Amino acid sequence: MNIKMFLLKKKTLTVLACLLAAGGMLWAVNSPLVVGASATTRELPIYCVQRDQKMVSISFDAAWGNEDTQQLIDILSKYNVKATFFVVGEWVDKYPESVKALSDAGHEVMNHSNHHDHLSQLSREEIGADLNACNDKIEAVTGVRPTLIRPPYGEYDDNVITAIRAIGMEPIQWDVDSLDWKDLSAAEITKRVTSRVQAGSIVLFHNAAKHTPEALPAILETLLQEGYTFVPISELILPGEYNTDYTIDHAGKQCPKS
Repeated sequence: MNIKMFLLKKKTLTVLACLLAAGGMLWAVNSPLVVGASATTRELPIYCVQRDQKMVSISFDAAWGNEDTQQLIDILSKYNVKATFFVVGEWVDKYPESVKALSDAGHEVMNHSNHHDHLSQLSREEIGADLNACNDKIEAVTGVRPTLIRPPYGEYDDNVITAIRAIGMEPIQWDVDSLDWKDLSAAEITKRVTSRVQAGSIVLFHNAAKHTPEALPAILETLLQEGYTFVPISELILPGEYNTDYTIDHAGKQCPKS
């Protein structure tokens, strides 16, 4: 091998190594599953809950459209299922009647930020102000102040999580993503959700996704037949204080502290 070919090969291998390293870093930032010994202090939201009973929570994010909210309420009512809706403050401004309808139907109305900003770009003080502004709007309509928050885009870092817990709220993610926002067919959404749900799962839907109302009845019927009980997220998560009564493991599962 001549020197020119050797140098070219060495340069190619170096570039590939850099790309692999960058890809690995990006995956590590976005996955709770890779928190190892070098990152044991990473702050995590709750993705799911350790439960012996076959309990599951259905959740919806509401940030923009409102075409299907009443239809979702009607479907959930038919199966006597109570869900958790994470709503943006600006959505409350636009559709207060839907927020009240959700609350009147017995569903939880929780926080999804005030403007759907990237919380990781805000200071701790700004995060607190944003969430409290959304809480104020929800409480004004429902009479109940939210205790749970789902960060917009599912995006968070240590500052976001500590800022949320500093104002007495609990950050919530999900372990089953319906991917309904990708306009999957009803059959695809149904198969995706029912094949992934486990005891203690939190399922993510969106209130304005194209095929969610069509998929929801089959999902509820299948899981009910499998013996699952549906509860709002506040009833699924374990009570008490973080790191005192419960912990959150490397995968984001809330577990009772032994």
